Amino acid sequence: QVQLVESGGGLVEAGGSLRLSCAASGRTFTFSRYGMGWFRQAPGKEREFVAGISRSGGSTLYADSVKGRSTISRDNAKNTVYLQMNSLKPEDTAVYYCAADVGGAYSAYTGNYDYWGQGAQVTVSS
Repeated sequence: QVQLVESGGGLVEAGGSLRLSCAASGRTFTFSRYGMGWFRQAPGKEREFVAGISRSGGSTLYADSVKGRSTISRDNAKNTVYLQMNSLKPEDTAVYYCAADVGGAYSAYTGNYDYWGQGAQVTVSS
């Protein structure tokens, strides 16, 4: 079993920055074998892809809505994936989830991911 725990959420003014972290753990878990993704879900909306990163961290993928404002990264020695978000907008307000793909992919499709964190609230005030 894999546990994912997000942290770093909070309230920030528009134009500000936040860095989310997702710490992974598990008895037989090898973090570097998993593709990782960040998703978000705003009230009344479906969960949507934000960013994904390959096993090594050498390849990344971003939703158009955050491209140029966000950076996903990972530290395999610390079993942690990060999402740095800059120039935040009120429409970025959502619960942010990290997810792990056993197959190593990092796609925008929620169904590809096997494990999910509990989510971290990000609220951007105007």
